[in-house]
Amino acid sequence: MSKELTPPVPRLTVITLGVSDIRASIAFYDALGFSRRLKATGEVVAFFDTGGPVLGLFPWDQLAADARLADQPRPATFRGVTLAWNCATREEVDAVLAFVVGKGATLLKAAHETDYGGYSGYFADPDGHPWEVVVAPGINVGDDQRVHLAE
Repeated sequence: MSKELTPPVPRLTVITLGVSDIRASIAFYDALGFSRRLKATGEVVAFFDTGGPVLGLFPWDQLAADARLADQPRPATFRGVTLAWNCATREEVDAVLAFVVGKGATLLKAAHETDYGGYSGYFADPDGHPWEVVVAPGINVGDDQRVHLAE
């Protein structure tokens, strides 16, 4: 007789980005205003409080080795993943895009009306990781700075 296992509670807790220059990436995310935690890790790995899942930065080659993936060739283009910075208003989307570009991000796509009734634009961090800055129907940012999804 086999005992059925209780399924674990699903959760996304950390998003780790492989970076080419950890010092530059730490400085970039600090400049965006994310709060660095566990600073005792120095430049081995960096963790930032995002109000939701933790953002981790780890040297690209070491992250690939840790996951037993090839470090080379690095994708030169889209990797099939984007990060999102949800906003409460269209004006906030515009302000965030202007702010991050002023801190060294690359504007990938200017803010625009979306076909689903939202407002969205894209930027890339210094390693080319794409971020969508967006306000979207049914996805709200609460006073607690966390994202709340409509039922």
